[in-house]
Amino acid sequence: MAAGPPGPGVLGGMTYVPMTARSRVEGHRTATTLELFFDLCFVVAIAQAGQRLVHALAEGHPGGGVVGYFFVFFGVWWAWMNFTWFASAYDCDDVPYRVTTLVQIAGVLVYAAGVGRAFDTNDWTVAVIGYLIMRVALTAQWLRAAAGESGAARSAALKYAAGLVLCQAGWVALLFAPDAWKRWLFLVLVVAELLVPVVAESGHQTPWHAHHIAERYGLFTIIVLGETIAASTVAVKSAIDEHDALGVLLPIAAGGLLIVFAAWWIYFAVPVHERLTSNREAIPWGYGHLLIFASGAAIGAGIEVAVEHAVGNAHISQVAANAAVTVPAAVFLLMVWLLHSRHFKRGTAQQLVLPLTSVAILACTWAGSYAVLYAGLVAAAAVVAGTALVARSAPAAG
Repeated sequence: MAAGPPGPGVLGGMTYVPMTARSRVEGHRTATTLELFFDLCFVVAIAQAGQRLVHALAEGHPGGGVVGYFFVFFGVWWAWMNFTWFASAYDCDDVPYRVTTLVQIAGVLVYAAGVGRAFDTNDWTVAVIGYLIMRVALTAQWLRAAAGESGAARSAALKYAAGLVLCQAGWVALLFAPDAWKRWLFLVLVVAELLVPVVAESGHQTPWHAHHIAERYGLFTIIVLGETIAASTVAVKSAIDEHDALGVLLPIAAGGLLIVFAAWWIYFAVPVHERLTSNREAIPWGYGHLLIFASGAAIGAGIEVAVEHAVGNAHISQVAANAAVTVPAAVFLLMVWLLHSRHFKRGTAQQLVLPLTSVAILACTWAGSYAVLYAGLVAAAAVVAGTALVARSAPAAG
């Protein structure tokens, strides 16, 4: 049964309504203001992860920096994933739902406060406490959903609740493991987390809404790219104020803007919700966005590294500074093609645009001090070529 639309009441939503599944074909389903507010709270955690990555790359520690960044970003992405898919299926927008979401927001902010320690010293105590706060609230939501369901739907909700509790117990146990084991045990827990939805929905697919999910992922992509713009702007401004190096920084700023604009254009070029018909397509698509979100945010970190190198504050080679931008940009475009763009392309020419663009952007790594500008021009050229090819293949209007 689909939940009815929220009515007037306490704080703008109903005081209490039974939590029942929403319809997968509900019309005009869009992101709520609460969901948008929830997303914005992740900006803090993304910024913290990006700053740590900048420091590691600028100091010449790309291996440890990338690994640490992946670990802390996984926590950001997975917390957002858990909330987003549950809300798509069971958002009833009453007061208990809003209050429970507030608790999850508090957990996100605590997690963000622990990102620095987790990245720098492998101390996950604060981050795990943040996750514990989020998980208590989300488990309560799944139990509430189970109370309003029956049969296979109830079983799926209870499996989710049990999976959350077991995985969270694993994260708490991780705090007491020897430091040398923590990164390997982390990967084990990552696999366990990813298996929870697969196991829980093996006998019943929760009623997430395809258009709503596609919109939610798109909005988070915009937030990630917006954080990249913000971080890059601050870095350029600081460098200009301290070093008066406008001529050196303009090519980096221009190239970075072109890369981010092209990333936005290419991501939203296809109606991806048309493919999200079942878990078979949706789960790999949803999981693959870890690399899209992480690489999108890393572009901003890379631009900061390029700026630091240009003014002499990063003690790394020109190639390493260039790679900090070109590698995440190439990964972003390749993953967007792999996850959804390729399913809407017709013919070999359209299919090759993004893979070849990714290779060309990587090749810009060895293009000297103008590498970021060249990479931006390549990305812009991909947008022009892709648009032209699509226009040519479109049927003529009658």
